[in-house]
Amino acid sequence: MPARTTQQVRVGSRSLELSNLEKVFYPATGFTKGQVIDYYSRIAPAMVPHLKGRPLNLKRYPNGVEAPFFFQKEAPSNTPAWLRVFEVWSDTRGGPIRFCTANDTASLVWLANTGNLEFHSLLSRAPDAETPTMMVFDLDPGPGAGLLGAAAVALLVHDALQSAGLEAFPKVSGGKGVQVYVPLNTPVTFEATRNYSLAVAQSLERRHPTAIVSNMRKDLRQGKVLIDYSQNSRHKSTVSPYSLRARTEPSVSAPVTWKEIDDAVTRRDEDRLRFTPEQVLLRVAKQGDLFAPILSLRQRLESRRPRGPPARASGEPPSRRPTAKARPKTPTRASPKPSPKSSPKPSPKSSPKPSPKSSPRVSPKRPPRGKHRKATKLPPGRGRPKRRAGNSKNAGPVRRPWAQKPKAPSPSGARKSRSAATSQATT
Repeated sequence: MPARTTQQVRVGSRSLELSNLEKVFYPATGFTKGQVIDYYSRIAPAMVPHLKGRPLNLKRYPNGVEAPFFFQKEAPSNTPAWLRVFEVWSDTRGGPIRFCTANDTASLVWLANTGNLEFHSLLSRAPDAETPTMMVFDLDPGPGAGLLGAAAVALLVHDALQSAGLEAFPKVSGGKGVQVYVPLNTPVTFEATRNYSLAVAQSLERRHPTAIVSNMRKDLRQGKVLIDYSQNSRHKSTVSPYSLRARTEPSVSAPVTWKEIDDAVTRRDEDRLRFTPEQVLLRVAKQGDLFAPILSLRQRLESRRPRGPPARASGEPPSRRPTAKARPKTPTRASPKPSPKSSPKPSPKSSPKPSPKSSPRVSPKRPPRGKHRKATKLPPGRGRPKRRAGNSKNAGPVRRPWAQKPKAPSPSGARKSRSAATSQATT
């Protein structure tokens, strides 16, 4: 066994002792531990903001990717005092787990020196372990689906979220999968994000049953892509942006654009979605951090209700939810307008024609309009009682005094006609 070699380096204000930098971690390419640490120190300005305050689940490969590895949640016993540790309660253990965090470049380099190749972070930030800052869709292709299958499903997830008014950002896993992140940065629970992501997954599965599965059973994944909603849990972690992956050759879980996803699917070229450490460093230098909006964009789930039929999922591409029978609008009964030919123009002393807005609304319980018209055939001298303001019993169209107003007979003539009618009735 070769002797352990060490080297003292300064990272920021910290002095670190690095060991075995010449050890080969990726035998297929000869990529060494020293190169791993160099990559993490150079990508730190883009990577650390996504790790800051997040409990880390370490995946350590002390002797490289072809040797045994292990996951480690509990902070190593030799963790320096300056590296921040955050405790999260574990129901399984019946006590807290002391998670490491990587709040600066020195912490990132120290953890890489322990043989930690992959950084997996929780979806919450210290000190609030119960509130996720984002929602994640982990797209895991089964046998026969591949990276392009996952990319095609990512586009469907994007469209579903976009139709619900939610902005999402894609990231390749560095292996065969794709992850879709929805930044929230607002008060929300893991139960809410889990239920929302499950509803979207089940909805897309119903629409594309030959391409998508939401059930975790492995025997159902042949030729399909699993939309893993279960990552939205306070206990689970997801591979962090810009983390190396323990594959045969060094690869990176890199943020990408939706155009890059679409181009790769259209051209059937999965190499467009695979990136080496050096390529990622060049991308960040040229494009900046494509995942920067994840840190600050505020979105709320409670204002994004499911669309489509009741069984469909939240954020589904638009198809309107069938509603109960629409209530028929109460028709507005307009007052009859006098014909310009038959009705003379009102004199200046006459009351003005009321506007449609000022006309009282006709109650649906009133008798038909025709009965009101018969009232104009009353005997001479018998006028209709005046309408009282606010009396609902007298509600009806406003009568126009200038329309066919009969001449009132003289009082003497009226008395004669009444007495004649009375004498005729008595005989």
